[in-house]
Amino acid sequence: MPSKDLIVSIGRLKKERRAAIVAHCYQPGEVQDLADMVGDSYALAKFCAASEAETIVFCGVLFMAESAKVMSPEKTVLLPERDAGCPMADMVGPERVREMRRSHPGAAAVCYINTSAAVKAECDVCVTSSNAAKVLGSDSIKERDVIFLPDRNLGAYLAARIPGRNFILYDGYCPVHQAMRPADVAEARAELPGAPLLAHPECAPEVLALADFVGSTTQMIDYVAGYEGKAVIVATEMGVRHNMGRLRPDLTVRFVGGSVDAGADAVNGAKAMCGPDGVICPDMKRITPEGVHRSLSEGTHEIALDEGVRLRAKRCLDRMMELGG
Repeated sequence: MPSKDLIVSIGRLKKERRAAIVAHCYQPGEVQDLADMVGDSYALAKFCAASEAETIVFCGVLFMAESAKVMSPEKTVLLPERDAGCPMADMVGPERVREMRRSHPGAAAVCYINTSAAVKAECDVCVTSSNAAKVLGSDSIKERDVIFLPDRNLGAYLAARIPGRNFILYDGYCPVHQAMRPADVAEARAELPGAPLLAHPECAPEVLALADFVGSTTQMIDYVAGYEGKAVIVATEMGVRHNMGRLRPDLTVRFVGGSVDAGADAVNGAKAMCGPDGVICPDMKRITPEGVHRSLSEGTHEIALDEGVRLRAKRCLDRMMELGG
């Protein structure tokens, strides 16, 4: 736990810099407690775009901080830890998008928000796990063929639920969610028979087929808030435990474990910390209260984007905001 003096100093620096602190649901609990807003990628993107703060301290990973800068170029956007990245986002670059577009002329290029600004700049529209079905189900997207990248699991989930579109899937994924297997679900259900399984759509299809509810991190947290039972099983990164515990301190939350073997074919290797009782994203755990303080006091590490890339990426994100609500 951060010291009282550190918390007071962070509050003082926030006022001096006219700053807002935002944190993703997978961040450490003590970092979430410092934030003005905690949410999933979509909620944080909307908050940063609407915020009147002059500085955004983004407690998340690089692609999220880049998206905040894309939407709000006049704001100073700080990522407390420079090396907080996303292995799934790193699986695809802008040249690969251009290659796929050349191979599939006439297809709409749709990117998951878990991509760099440079990749977003090559795409027509962005989606998140919260709004992907709404965006891609819109009549405003006229193309039947859809290049979807980089997450093959979310893409397959959407393809099964959105009739009339032909999904061309990129072979990327989140190592955290890919590491969860049906055997891990069975183990959790043996401990908590009858408890519903909540799963993130980044999980593999064979895990999603077992789920009682599929949704984004925010949607799973909302499910827990309204759930009247005594226990749930959750297939996502363990950081959501903090919010779920705050909402339902009486609820037993059992996370699905995983194995690094399940993600061994990743472009960047299986970058996840797996155990029998849950899976952790190391990148999401890099930021600390001390790092937030350093970022506010020293201005580390400021996000800078090429203006041409930013403007093209903004069109992609603007379309998401227009169609996704």
